[in-house]
Amino acid sequence: MMCAGKKSYFAAAVCIMTVTSMLAVSYLKLQRLSHQPKVIQEGRRCRGKIAISTITALEGNKTFIISPYFDDRESKVTRLIGIVHHEDVKQLYCWFCCQANGQIYVSKAKIDVHSDRFGFPYGATDIVCLEPKNCDPTHVSIHQSPYGNIDHLLRFEIKNRKPETSSVDFTVCISAMFGNYNNVLQFIQSMEMYKILGVQKVVIYKNNCSHLMEKVLKFYVEEGTVEVIPWPINSHLRVSSSWRFMQDGTHIGYYGQITALNDCIYRNMERSKFVVLNDADEIILPLKHPDWKTMMNSLQEENPGASVFLFENHIFPEAVSSHTFNISSWNAVPGVNILQHVYREPDRKNVMNPRKMIVDPRKVIQTSVHSVLRAYGKSVYVPMDVALIYHCRKGLQGNLPRESLIRDTTLWRYNSSLIMNVNKVLSQTMLQTQN
Repeated sequence: MMCAGKKSYFAAAVCIMTVTSMLAVSYLKLQRLSHQPKVIQEGRRCRGKIAISTITALEGNKTFIISPYFDDRESKVTRLIGIVHHEDVKQLYCWFCCQANGQIYVSKAKIDVHSDRFGFPYGATDIVCLEPKNCDPTHVSIHQSPYGNIDHLLRFEIKNRKPETSSVDFTVCISAMFGNYNNVLQFIQSMEMYKILGVQKVVIYKNNCSHLMEKVLKFYVEEGTVEVIPWPINSHLRVSSSWRFMQDGTHIGYYGQITALNDCIYRNMERSKFVVLNDADEIILPLKHPDWKTMMNSLQEENPGASVFLFENHIFPEAVSSHTFNISSWNAVPGVNILQHVYREPDRKNVMNPRKMIVDPRKVIQTSVHSVLRAYGKSVYVPMDVALIYHCRKGLQGNLPRESLIRDTTLWRYNSSLIMNVNKVLSQTMLQTQN
């Protein structure tokens, strides 16, 4: 009887597991079917107004669209980079108008709020919709309902539809410029260092800056180095200048930095071999290589299959300076002269130095500030003897005496080219005083 009882229990367990598996598979099939595009209208022309703003609020001001991107790495989808309220937005639908046959398709969206929200009610979000199989839509509209009139909905251009050959090796993404930013000299020095190290493009998500900084940005835009993306996020949400929610009634952290970084990766996915995610006061300094191209070639050879390379951040406090490279013609330009700051803070016991990244944009699905959230391929921590991030800013360890800091003159290897290039920019923007 005991044997028979055991067999009966085993058979029942197998039966339950089988039924559970079948139900799970059926549920997943139904979920996928519910997200399949469906024809709701035919014989229509695509006539809705084209969205032109960088940040567009949908009705109700709980969902904000940045831009849609074609993504066929797993299936044929439109992936919209956006910002949503993590609790209040339950359903969204993509409306596709196929110009060739006049059919209107509606596809239920998967709403994927990024995990790095840091307690704020709004967060960076992927709004992902399956595309119609028999057409390649150029635009998409977003609505809270599968019913309505598409002519009343804004249309967003779907970027990355046509595959491109990478036109540049390195694009730096800087987000976000805010607080009437006026660190002009350090900004120019960073731009010129990026160019020396091999950068062809810098994308800046600009909330606001000083009139003098506007003049410098205009110079770099006309030169072809900088692309400025307007970032009026505080017109839509109460923004915090902190990365963590402080129970202060704000909606999103650090001026929506994470959303801007994700948009920058997708924006440059087809046109840049690598995307560099750092701030304007940070420079990845190679220690074993002359520039980023040779450094990345070496790192890729040593780490096949890697798509994300993380570099350790080191603080060079702006309060501690050297008299070397005190260039009098730069004194009238607001901002920090990085060549005078070659003392870095020592590592702290039990404190991890944050990292910033160089990534293969085609392998990244979602990113945060100091690491990627989802990617194809592995992440590699780059040793400090290969490269470090030179970060000249207010110190984090109080007023350490000079003798407690580490003298590191790696930056001076580039001093001749940097001084010459900065002088050219200051001369051409008429910011340099004459001796």
